[in-house]
Amino acid sequence: MDSKTNTRIIMITFMFGAFFAILNETLLNIALTELMNVFDVDAPTVQWMATGFMLVMGVLMPISALLIQWFTTRQMFIGVMTIFLIGTTIAACAMNFPMLLTGRMVQAVGTGLLIPVIMNALLFMYRLKFVEK
Repeated sequence: MDSKTNTRIIMITFMFGAFFAILNETLLNIALTELMNVFDVDAPTVQWMATGFMLVMGVLMPISALLIQWFTTRQMFIGVMTIFLIGTTIAACAMNFPMLLTGRMVQAVGTGLLIPVIMNALLFMYRLKFVEK
């Protein structure tokens, strides 16, 4: 495969990963009322699903700069998507609210690290293309 094909495959892979991670940020917000009923929790408690998610993401985004230096982009992407999948599995199997919140926070770890990894990889890929020309 040539360089152009590899770049397209990488871009498509990044697009799928980013789509699901970003969709996950906001998707649950519409279900908060239903989650209050199902898990019998009050509004401030269920709000931690969204607040905690954004808090974990905000803390991990700057840390991603350090992790990118330690691991390759491939290792980071696969690792982060694995973390995201584990969080999704925990949340999907949740029998109570603490388990659901834990799964959501694990998902936030994956999402918080994924976005900077993708941006860094895209900048690196296209910087090389412009330098080559």
